[in-house]
Amino acid sequence: MSVETRQLATVRATSGAWERLRILNENKTIAMVGLSADPMRPSHFAAIYMQSEGYDIVPVNPRYVGETILGQAVYASLEEIPRPVQIVDVFRRPDEAPEIARSAVGIGARVLWLQLGVINEEAARIAREAGLEVVMDRCVKIEHARFFGGLNLVGMNTGVITARRRIG
Repeated sequence: MSVETRQLATVRATSGAWERLRILNENKTIAMVGLSADPMRPSHFAAIYMQSEGYDIVPVNPRYVGETILGQAVYASLEEIPRPVQIVDVFRRPDEAPEIARSAVGIGARVLWLQLGVINEEAARIAREAGLEVVMDRCVKIEHARFFGGLNLVGMNTGVITARRRIG
């Protein structure tokens, strides 16, 4: 996908800043599809951060079924999760996103969040047609940090020169 095509896809499919802020404020249960047990993987780092910020993280990865990641039982699929999920955060290849979108619709999720580099218009269409909000090609951790002052953590090069810190 060319840079121009990617930019157009992102503009069409990504919620605006106010919508992303509202999504993060209103939805506290996140099923992370493709969450890795490897602490060096971006999905694991995002999960640690979001869990430390009070979000309920539900790991979904068939590779780790029967194990726990960050103290949470791992499920093979969204359909196996025994409690409501609000955000389905996708750390999988873009070609897998449409099937995950169908599953997100099936479990009654509110938001389909496709991580950085995960761009799939079909998945976005499936989710939107079923009434889900869609965020595409954005990192849930980076977006949360952008809004709530955590961009300075662990020296991430986010391209942001300053960030307000919470006081108190």
